Amino acid sequence: MNIENQQRNPVLLIHGIDDTEAVFHKMAGHLGLQGWSVYSLDLVPNNGDVGLDELAKQVADYVTATFAPEQCLDLVGFSMGGIVSRYYVQRLGGINRVQRFITISSPHHGTVVAYGSRRPGCVQMRPDSIFLKDLNSDAVMLGQLDFTSIWTPYDLMIVPANSSQMSVGNEVIVPVALHPWMLTDPRSLAVVKAALAEPIKLPLLNKKASQ
Repeated sequence: MNIENQQRNPVLLIHGIDDTEAVFHKMAGHLGLQGWSVYSLDLVPNNGDVGLDELAKQVADYVTATFAPEQCLDLVGFSMGGIVSRYYVQRLGGINRVQRFITISSPHHGTVVAYGSRRPGCVQMRPDSIFLKDLNSDAVMLGQLDFTSIWTPYDLMIVPANSSQMSVGNEVIVPVALHPWMLTDPRSLAVVKAALAEPIKLPLLNKKASQ
């Protein structure tokens, strides 16, 4: 597909737990060479000590401070960052700013690994948590965006791995061996690039997709 004439929004990358924006070094460089303007921020604290809703407020503040009010953007969230991003989109008005939204190996339905910590952010990522049940109660709204979930069946951080599946949007399975490799594997990078190059949905199609 010729993407040169497609609308290219700035791309905001949101990292996962115990990570910093540095994990996106390869992806950011790859997208930058392809002509995208790429942004990222460090969520603080990054270890689950605060709820994901609090981290989502940092995303909202960053967007407000960095982009003009009329500027639309595309959002890529890795692991916990995908859930933080969902809260921004679904609860903090991001639905009105974000046009393409990609999650990579995110625990949309929780991960049993989160039982290993009692930190608030980890508790929210447990299967059947109140936090995730609330987000999933109206996840259909993501159908208003160009939403893509990318995941690997071999993930040992998202357990079960198919917790990264969503009933809305597009799904792409990339058989990468390790969770962090989802940000560096050429196959993952190709999927992210293709998703960011998709033409924006028309409003009428948005309505049909969300019904």
